[in-house]
Amino acid sequence: MDDLIVARNNLKQIENIMHLLDKKCSIKDIGILKYFLGMEVAKSRTGINVCQRKYALDLLHDSGLLACKPSSSPMDNNAKLHSNSGPMYCDITSYRRLIGKLIYLTHTRPDVSFHVGHLSQFLAAPIVAHYKVAQRILRYIKGSPGKGLFFPTENIVSLKGYSDSD
Repeated sequence: MDDLIVARNNLKQIENIMHLLDKKCSIKDIGILKYFLGMEVAKSRTGINVCQRKYALDLLHDSGLLACKPSSSPMDNNAKLHSNSGPMYCDITSYRRLIGKLIYLTHTRPDVSFHVGHLSQFLAAPIVAHYKVAQRILRYIKGSPGKGLFFPTENIVSLKGYSDSD
């Protein structure tokens, strides 16, 4: 185990868990969560906001689109993507890398999940149109790089996570 978040409403229970973990595998408590695996976490009285602002800006910078004009939507609603409807994209590796980075961004950006998932279907043989759609998604992200998930304090939904230690 490398990185771990322990969260609970009861501070005493957190301390007990931390003590038990420390006895078993000597852990280091780095305090209140602010940044975790590329995700920025901001806590307030109204709730917790999780975003990937720095990651999104780095992605835009690496793609050369940091200074681009933002797009109002991630994809044209009338666009129909097919596997054989245009010329092949010349750099398949960079397309795959970009889609992989966009997939990681969908952890906090469900607004682009459908479109990125659709583009990921063409990893074996992307065409130029697929790459242009990926760039449009980046321009959409440019419009709100700090957009993310908000978990309000006053909520009846309970979020639980599980992990397979394999």
